[in-house]
Amino acid sequence: MNKVFKALNDPTRREILHLLKEKDLTAGDIAEAFHITKPSISHHLDILSQAELVTSEKKGQFVIYSLNTTVLDDIMKWIINLRAD
Repeated sequence: MNKVFKALNDPTRREILHLLKEKDLTAGDIAEAFHITKPSISHHLDILSQAELVTSEKKGQFVIYSLNTTVLDDIMKWIINLRAD
């Protein structure tokens, strides 16, 4: 859970999740939406992957990133349970 909160703490990573909410994207597609270097985008994607907020699948020479809604559902349940206690 700590990795999830660390990942969500950064506005760039939150924006990446917002982009992936719309559709699956390559790292290059994601990088086009920002004014930062591709290695920085890769670093953000790595943190999101470690937190299991995104998944990746190799398709030919590209890696396609997708939003992992299962983890987001788990977070929402956890937050709701905090409120219910």
